[in-house]
Amino acid sequence: MPNLSDQQINFYNDNGYIAPIDVLSKREANEIRNEIETIEKKWPKALEGIGRNYIHLISPVFNKVCLNTKILDAVESIIGKNILICGTTLFIKNPNEKGFVSFHQDAKYIGLEPHNWVTAWIAVTDTNEENGCMRMWSGSHKQKIKHHEQKFDENNLLTRGQTIENVPIKETKPIILKAGQMSLHHPTIVHGSGLNRSNDRRIGFVVQSYIGSNVDQVLGKIYVQKARGEDTHQFHEYSNIPKGLMIKEDIISWNKAKDELSKIFYSGATKKGKY
Repeated sequence: MPNLSDQQINFYNDNGYIAPIDVLSKREANEIRNEIETIEKKWPKALEGIGRNYIHLISPVFNKVCLNTKILDAVESIIGKNILICGTTLFIKNPNEKGFVSFHQDAKYIGLEPHNWVTAWIAVTDTNEENGCMRMWSGSHKQKIKHHEQKFDENNLLTRGQTIENVPIKETKPIILKAGQMSLHHPTIVHGSGLNRSNDRRIGFVVQSYIGSNVDQVLGKIYVQKARGEDTHQFHEYSNIPKGLMIKEDIISWNKAKDELSKIFYSGATKKGKY
């Protein structure tokens, strides 16, 4: 059964996000971090650039998180019982680096229509204002898609460095999460995050996004996995379930999915960034 209360659902509808939601234990969060750092050690650079995407296709650990019942219960409260996984992304900010995420709206460039989808941002490490947590512009999801400048800043963790100018920072809310907690946010809410000024990594594992089965990809092709319910429209091809960590046949499927995703992210762009 969906586990968001009426009060939480009303908050989401009014503000465009809801947090925190307890979904993983600290042990499970640490398992994700260990998986990331194992890949980084054994396959250097594999998770860099476009490689940070679709990681649930090459690791049973990540795939298991996407199918977590607590997460799906919360998601069902927002988009209904027919749920597909259309992508995952790592957002990692290391200490002493200058990575940030400019204020933007996901729906601007992801190509998922209609907006019956939600992004799940799962904290692998504690996330707070010191280490660059997300900030949400409450209520901005009720407005139209805004103009985004494409800045291609090398420190911006977004593909094109897409940026909404003049966001009133004082009106944004920090999304403070403990490791294992999650936030859910709407496709059109304006959000971003600043620098990691702490002494540890800030790691987020993001299901971007859970989509209703009625959601199509209007800019290209995606590979999905059924998480719950039925695929009532069958718009998309299905991804393989990973058989182990970085198995050869899974890597082939992963590369195909990443190539298609890159086409979507850079649709209409005159150049490409490092992500």
